[in-house]
Amino acid sequence: MKRTWILAGLASALLGACATSPTGRSQLMLVSDAQMNQMGLAAFNQLRQQGKFADEPRERAYATCVADALIRVLPAPYSRQTWDVQIVKDGSANAFALPGGRIGVNEGMFKVATDQDQLAAVLGHELSHVVARHSAERFSDQMAAQAGIAALTVYGATRGNDAGRTMALLGVGAEVGLLLPWSRAQESEADVLGQRYMAAAGFDPRQAVTLWQNMQKSAGSGGVPAFLSTHPAPGNRIKTLSEQAPKLMPVFEQARAAGNAPHCSL
Repeated sequence: MKRTWILAGLASALLGACATSPTGRSQLMLVSDAQMNQMGLAAFNQLRQQGKFADEPRERAYATCVADALIRVLPAPYSRQTWDVQIVKDGSANAFALPGGRIGVNEGMFKVATDQDQLAAVLGHELSHVVARHSAERFSDQMAAQAGIAALTVYGATRGNDAGRTMALLGVGAEVGLLLPWSRAQESEADVLGQRYMAAAGFDPRQAVTLWQNMQKSAGSGGVPAFLSTHPAPGNRIKTLSEQAPKLMPVFEQARAAGNAPHCSL
């Protein structure tokens, strides 16, 4: 009887936790935005305390310029948040955005994303993971996989219980040595949304294609970039981005005509 009651309660909780992503995809959401923001800020502060952030004002100002232009076109409440951008002491090509308004860009990313439009493709993709609540979705899926919802609590995770895995679930896996790739559905969604946001912000959406081509070249020259290791995707990623770019050119041109013309440079 007790087991039946627990299972019935779990089923009811799961049914009541359905959400819809910005592209219309169904999601399981057992974690609140407030809880995710708390975890994102805690993870970022942990990286700071570990001395992971580089004192590189030029690179930080450049990445912040690109991020600010993208943030202005995000839906509320993300466009109203205060975001902090830091440069991570890591030579691999990687970046991440966290719930709570935090962004990290590895030093090595600037060797692959060679101009503001390509960096916008990276940051637009990462910000899309936040807007689409992909971290919360991953935590929710993990919670649902447990014997009961109470078996895993967000507050327990934020207070040091397997901190490495918590950070990896947030998308900071490469920096803590634990890789938990996003799902293909989440990756495709971040690609679609990220390219939309960069066009609306006045960045050339065609450069998303160039960015991923650069990633492939970097992988072919020896070693897989961290950005590819933590962001697996189907082989048609470049093809899809190439097909979408012409459709987004009117959005890009309208943004430019309206004065959204970022001028970010190192």
